[in-house]
Amino acid sequence: MNRTFLVGGAISVFFLASTWSETPSLDAGAITAVVDGFHDALRRGDAKAAMELLAPDAIILENGYAQSRAEYEREHLREDIAFAQAVPSTRSVLSIRFELNVAWIATASRVTGSFHGRKIDSTGTELMVLTKSSLGWRIRAIHWSSHEAKQK
Repeated sequence: MNRTFLVGGAISVFFLASTWSETPSLDAGAITAVVDGFHDALRRGDAKAAMELLAPDAIILENGYAQSRAEYEREHLREDIAFAQAVPSTRSVLSIRFELNVAWIATASRVTGSFHGRKIDSTGTELMVLTKSSLGWRIRAIHWSSHEAKQK
């Protein structure tokens, strides 16, 4: 069963399967809640809460590098927390898709402010892959990409 949610102001639902065994918005809401919870934990400086949302075998991809969950926690998490706390950002969901117990959510972001004395004005995209287990939805992969915002 393939379910797709494209978001742009209001949610539009496209049914790619002929039958539904459950309300699709429940899974979409739960998936979004995990992603939002991860970002909220970073902003609050709650490393434990952020790590609880990452699956044990999670992989984080950014700037051409790959980190395991343990490497991310040890090498990058504190800097992500500091950045999230220092630089305001806005995120919008581009799409949510899921099939059975696998989901992927794409978001766009705008980040403006300063960090370590450096002016930040960037746009970015994020792709998170989640899986559903007895613990609920957990993040299995994150891919972040960003670039300087284009000046008008």
